[in-house]
Amino acid sequence: MASHGILLVDKPGGLTSHDVVARTRRAFGTRKVGHAGTLDPMATGLLVIGIEGATRLLTYIVGADKTYAATIRLGARTTTDDAEGDVVDTADAGAWTDVDDAAILAGISTLTGAISQVPSSVSAIKVAGRRAYDLVRAGRASSSQPAP
Repeated sequence: MASHGILLVDKPGGLTSHDVVARTRRAFGTRKVGHAGTLDPMATGLLVIGIEGATRLLTYIVGADKTYAATIRLGARTTTDDAEGDVVDTADAGAWTDVDDAAILAGISTLTGAISQVPSSVSAIKVAGRRAYDLVRAGRASSSQPAP
């Protein structure tokens, strides 16, 4: 018989949340496995998995506060808005003359605190039934904004 409970997984980069769920299903011998929020394949971090009866608890976890930590590369723009895309533009050396710690802190201040997150074009959100990151990497532009 399969176990019941919550499993906390430190998801590595390169795996989708579905990959982790599939591995959990095999490991615990059950089909009734779910997760409390999709992490993009490139993202690492906590993925909360519910097994058997505990899947109904995931509803309460999904709405919980989250904290994100990121490393930012300044001065480069990529095809996918993330580190996996091809660099398509870089800042001129002159653009760096006014960049100091205060300017960087001012620039990222809008990304700190309580904000409404807007998924990037390469997020795991579904657009027309397909993951946004699949559409972008297939060469098609996508709007990752969900339909109303």
